[in-house]
Amino acid sequence: MPRLFVNFFALMLGVLLCAACASTRPSAGGGSAYLFTSFHDADQKFLRFLYSYDGYHWTNVPGTFLEAKVGASKQFRDPSLVRGRDGIFHLVWTSAWHGDQGFGYASSKDLIHWSEQKFVPVMTNEPTTVNVWAPEIFYDDAKTNFIIVWASTIPGRFPDKLEKHDNNHRLYFTTTRDFKTFAPTKLFLDPGFSVIDGFILKDQYRHVLICKDNSRPSLNLRVSFSKSPLGPWEYISAPFTQQFTEGPCALKVNGDWLIYFDAYREKIYGAMKTRDFNTFTDVTKQVAFPPEHKHGTAFRVPRDVLEKLLTANPR
Repeated sequence: MPRLFVNFFALMLGVLLCAACASTRPSAGGGSAYLFTSFHDADQKFLRFLYSYDGYHWTNVPGTFLEAKVGASKQFRDPSLVRGRDGIFHLVWTSAWHGDQGFGYASSKDLIHWSEQKFVPVMTNEPTTVNVWAPEIFYDDAKTNFIIVWASTIPGRFPDKLEKHDNNHRLYFTTTRDFKTFAPTKLFLDPGFSVIDGFILKDQYRHVLICKDNSRPSLNLRVSFSKSPLGPWEYISAPFTQQFTEGPCALKVNGDWLIYFDAYREKIYGAMKTRDFNTFTDVTKQVAFPPEHKHGTAFRVPRDVLEKLLTANPR
């Protein structure tokens, strides 16, 4: 074979390989990746993680990383996680389907080794409270504190309409700087209907609240806006997802916000894409999640955090 042809063939092969590498290069950035907290309905006992390099295709991190040990049922659902300025990860979760008047909490430096778990009793001032569902944690840079929002039913507090007397939720919140002392619980949102699964994010100059309209027959997701992460929230939008969707969280990927949600009747995880929280594109067919993944929080981490998780030999 002539040398000129061999050299040309080698050059073209190199070009093709480089192009292939470029097309599969992670979009999270060379030094970062994405994680998603998770749990499984089958056991409801363990913290799990998914990982992704593009925000669309998610894979299980092998193993489990925390076993719930607090609360009446020692249950583990709806894990929400955020990283503070000091680099510490803070995790909250639903510790019981019904009966508990608080939620679980633990912290970690590396997502592998965890502090002693605490039960945070946030609704004991309302003794008839039925539940404390899906606590979501948000770090407020301006006030350097953590805001925790959850859904509770206090029977008779609000008109039931089509809701059952013990299933008419509103959102409540507390704040803390150190997870040792917590501000008195206050009402966070009463939109005039049952609401759960409140997720706060900061979008440039404003804050966005994504929540589930849990009233019948809606059962879908809406958004609202405020200058402050504590409101007041200007208005509640029309639904942007179909019926039977819940557990929203959002991640910014390449200039787009991806809003992930649990389409629980279809038993799939879906996603909407938006840049302005006014127009939404359904990208459910473009995302891929492992079976059994449930309600969690997606966030960006340095690549070395993921690499240590993947080789952690977890329990």
